[in-house]
Amino acid sequence: MAALNAHILYLLFDSANMHRWNDHLRPVDLTEMDKQAHKAAISWVLGKYEEKAGNSVDWRRLIEHQMFSFIQRSVLTDLKPQVFHKISQDRRDEVNAFVISEFDRLVPDSDPTFKKRFIDYLGMDNRSREDDIVRAAHYLATRWEFNLIYDSNRSIYGIDITREEIDDQIDQHKDLAGVREITTLRSGAFNFVDLIGQLRFQQRWARTPRIPKTTVLGHSLMVADSMFLHDIDSGVSDRQIYNDYYTGLFHDLPEVLTKDVITPIKVNVSGLASVLEEYERELVDERILPLIEKEWHDEFRFMVLDPFTDVEGGEFGPRNGYDLKTCDNLAAYMEAHISICYGVSSSTLREGERDIRLKLLGRRKGIDTAKIISELDTMPI
Repeated sequence: MAALNAHILYLLFDSANMHRWNDHLRPVDLTEMDKQAHKAAISWVLGKYEEKAGNSVDWRRLIEHQMFSFIQRSVLTDLKPQVFHKISQDRRDEVNAFVISEFDRLVPDSDPTFKKRFIDYLGMDNRSREDDIVRAAHYLATRWEFNLIYDSNRSIYGIDITREEIDDQIDQHKDLAGVREITTLRSGAFNFVDLIGQLRFQQRWARTPRIPKTTVLGHSLMVADSMFLHDIDSGVSDRQIYNDYYTGLFHDLPEVLTKDVITPIKVNVSGLASVLEEYERELVDERILPLIEKEWHDEFRFMVLDPFTDVEGGEFGPRNGYDLKTCDNLAAYMEAHISICYGVSSSTLREGERDIRLKLLGRRKGIDTAKIISELDTMPI
């Protein structure tokens, strides 16, 4: 049994079908997958500011608890936040028992050690610094969404009460240095979080009918989470877990400045890939790095530039770029395959599914892609 398997990937992917603020007017679709991706990126910012303030951060714990909260939310489906928190507090044991039973149903072959840690997480008070960071990131991502929809919903009863509730939750985390930075209007941290959020507007497989429509940011979270699960199975160091996860999460960030250029164009237009790569490097230096602290620049370049290159050691430690590329292809394959299973297809999507499937089956090492593809083929999607 492995932590990385088709069932847990589908559980996470299915969150793209969970629409947030669906009782409000929305200028764009806001999904749970994208919210969790934005939350993960904000957690990185908050964690880095905690380290800058001289506090230690257990990044493995932060990443894992972030994933556990994601699984919990996915299993409990599309509840309003007030209802979710109310039942989680008032009926904690019953809710946890239901979450575990649903997890067992949806992920029948989960790794026992991973499942035990998930059960332990549900029973914890979760008052560690890492859990505070995850909660603060949750409310900051929620406020970003709220600010996006507010103007369209000014006349809706209770909208200002919602604003007050969100702001109150954020104020409870003002002891975190990064919260103060992110809530300072037009600060570098504020703009960085906003820039990441803009990847929620960019759809994958542009001009191709597909359900669910997933975004660049949601795709990035699938890559990061897949890689984290694989790293758990592989027993790698905590430093590699950090490098692999955040490289996966941020690997497509330059696309917020260039937009997504589909693979056939990159491959068939001579020299275009190298031109784009150089241009992305320039844009990262000019437009993204000035938004974060200077002492983070080299590490951020390491994560964003050449993300699929293996690194054995050096200043920032090891990174498994080969398997990150496998996870990137695996996320893309799921985007095509699941839409086809849902009955929404096209020649472009079918060709894409076939080509990516061949790439995955041709991977020489690392993740057992044949097993995951076989599991997806037999799942009742």
